[in-house]
Amino acid sequence: MNKRSVLMNDFRLEPQELKDAQSSAVARVINSGWYILGKEVETFEASWAKTCGAKHCIGVANGMDAIEIGLRASGVNQADEIITTPMTAFATVLAVVRCGAIPVLADIEPETGAIDVESVERCISPKTKGILTVHLYGRLSNVNKLKDLANKHKILFFEDCAQSHLAKNEAGVAGTFGEFGAYSFYPTKNLGCIGDGGAIITNRDDLADEARRLRNYGQTKRYYHSHFGVNSRLDEMQAAILSERLLFLQDFTDKRRKIAARYQEKLNLKSIT
Repeated sequence: MNKRSVLMNDFRLEPQELKDAQSSAVARVINSGWYILGKEVETFEASWAKTCGAKHCIGVANGMDAIEIGLRASGVNQADEIITTPMTAFATVLAVVRCGAIPVLADIEPETGAIDVESVERCISPKTKGILTVHLYGRLSNVNKLKDLANKHKILFFEDCAQSHLAKNEAGVAGTFGEFGAYSFYPTKNLGCIGDGGAIITNRDDLADEARRLRNYGQTKRYYHSHFGVNSRLDEMQAAILSERLLFLQDFTDKRRKIAARYQEKLNLKSIT
């Protein structure tokens, strides 16, 4: 009997219309002669910010950098404690460590895998700078209660949105509830590029300005470095591809939901959406 593997992600089966649009986008960048921090990045940043309902979008090299730069731009320093979840990719915790901060792992809700609000409150100490929630599997964590908790204790609230592109509730879209939302555009994400990419969204002008400086070596103007930054820039090629893929995002998301509903129906699973 012949066995056929079913790939989790088979990009070869994507619509030809999308493939053609991406090829045109790549050609557009090559013909422009401008490859870093140009019009393609500006266009995608504006589109993603508008789509999410945020004031600013800052394109960076990947999702982990988005978290690290967002934390640094928010004033997270060495010895600060950041409460987060163990139910996440290693990049979430690694970004906290790279800031020099201390990750404190709260418990999760067994039903959803999301961070448990009561456990978060038990983890709060005088050294706590903020809460970093992770929206898993396209589902928002309990953002309303987490934000209220952060306000109650006068600490900051951050969002890792790597798996939750356009997840929303009645109050807004993932990434718009806290100081910033960090997105990954790794190829397997709902909105992914052909390589690595990431972005920070925020409604804070000061945080956005600082994030733009940090992603580009800490430059405030050309060849003037006010402080130590990193090299983490979303390049023109990936930005152009993301602009094309963004046009397909809603259709792709609707298809995922239909497939999930089918699994839930046939396996008699309880929906947690």
